[in-house]
Amino acid sequence: MVGVAARHPAWDEAARRPLTLGQRIATCHARHAGGEALRPDSEARIALETFVALQSRGQPIAPPQRDPRLRAWQERGRALFGQRLGQLDLSCAQCHEQHSGGRLAGSVIPQGHATGYPIYRLEWPGMGTLQRRVRGCLTGVRAEPFGWDSDEMTALEAYLAARAAGLPMETPAVRP
Repeated sequence: MVGVAARHPAWDEAARRPLTLGQRIATCHARHAGGEALRPDSEARIALETFVALQSRGQPIAPPQRDPRLRAWQERGRALFGQRLGQLDLSCAQCHEQHSGGRLAGSVIPQGHATGYPIYRLEWPGMGTLQRRVRGCLTGVRAEPFGWDSDEMTALEAYLAARAAGLPMETPAVRP
């Protein structure tokens, strides 16, 4: 399992689309354990995703850069990262690139590298996923959050993995 989390999102031939690590776990659970796919916000899926990601701790993030099937997803994620959304008309890039290191409500704005997910955030009552964090940001700018495991979430995660390529996995991280 070493390095598995560092290589996601990755293409799934059966689904004919990229899957995030959480989606891969949910799909494998449904395919091989005979159960239903685990919900994105379920404790079981987050626990499994955290365990698998922990095996990659310290490994460089290395999404499949040369897989041409992922390029369109990464580009869509890049566009979403730069798209202004919500009543506050802000983009991910404005906060995490233009204002990183600044402060928002007393907290330092990070560069937006998703190296520690699943993560323990002090504001949450436990572990949470990148999807939960993105949904929280979207709600914060007063935008309609992307759906759980939606194409938008997968594309954004594919872009963020490509953006963080080479940085070490630090799952599970702790943040305010």
